[in-house]
Amino acid sequence: MTLEVQIQSIIYSFVYGLFFSFLLNFNYRFLFLGKRVYRILINFLFIVDNVLLYFILLRYINYGEMHYYFLLLVILGYFVGNHTTKKIRFWDQKWLRKRK
Repeated sequence: MTLEVQIQSIIYSFVYGLFFSFLLNFNYRFLFLGKRVYRILINFLFIVDNVLLYFILLRYINYGEMHYYFLLLVILGYFVGNHTTKKIRFWDQKWLRKRK
């Protein structure tokens, strides 16, 4: 794998971690609140969809080669994104309290 492809893969992994964090905070209400059967189904579909999306797009960048530092950057991107997008979850919880 060339250096250019590695850099593209690293940037993609970090950005995907940010994207995953945003989706998780945006869908917090559906993933962690509500009936148990719906939570299990929605969690399963959410994880499967995100993993498939990550690997499909990674396949276009570097033919699906996976290195441990790609996973580390997804995790780093998740934590950076989670720190910045927590406000979405709290805003959503305030909205739910007002609605009840």
